[in-house]
Amino acid sequence: MTFRGAVITFPGSNCDRDMAVALEKVSGAPALRVWHGETELPERLDFIAVPGGFSYGDYLRCGAIASRSPIMRAVVGAAERGVPVLGVCNGFQVLTESGLLPGALMRNAQLNFICRTVPLRVENNQSLFTAGYDRGQEIALPVAHHDGNYFADEDTLDRLEGEGRVAFRYLDTCNGSRRDIAGILNAAGNVLGLMPHPERAIEPDHGGSDGRMLFESAVKGLVAA
Repeated sequence: MTFRGAVITFPGSNCDRDMAVALEKVSGAPALRVWHGETELPERLDFIAVPGGFSYGDYLRCGAIASRSPIMRAVVGAAERGVPVLGVCNGFQVLTESGLLPGALMRNAQLNFICRTVPLRVENNQSLFTAGYDRGQEIALPVAHHDGNYFADEDTLDRLEGEGRVAFRYLDTCNGSRRDIAGILNAAGNVLGLMPHPERAIEPDHGGSDGRMLFESAVKGLVAA
């Protein structure tokens, strides 16, 4: 089975190529590139990635305009059919703005742009994206964001915790995220939003390769299926 992954590009995306390279290195198949103005996705997709960057210059709210792009209707429909969707950094913001994930990403608590490698703990290793990690495993991934402060009301946070939908948690004070949440899953487990950048940590030359397992987990799981 040939893996078919797609990467969405918006005006202002700056990690779409990194994401495409990561998918190709792990899967061996070039990622399909999809412009935000398209109304349909390529056929028979196994995986959709919404990358980081500054879509529409973060105008209004980060990810707000991108979430209304024509292609996002198709992405939401694909996610609802069970197609795995990964949103990283600005992609996470787009997924919350589009309603695929609960909560919102707000300005960092210190109101500063954060660009460094941060320690994380894998909280859930039962998803397609995290199956290759051990639960409780500590990893390190780079972050680069100004609006990564995850916020949700207490009932939503309790539900995320109770349903095992917190995928990754910061191990140090990073951006003020409630309960140090770095990444969450949707109820079905096929949509992951993550502020740190796994695509920037897939080989030692990047300074670390802890992000590679996320892509390997997804590709192996989908090809095996």
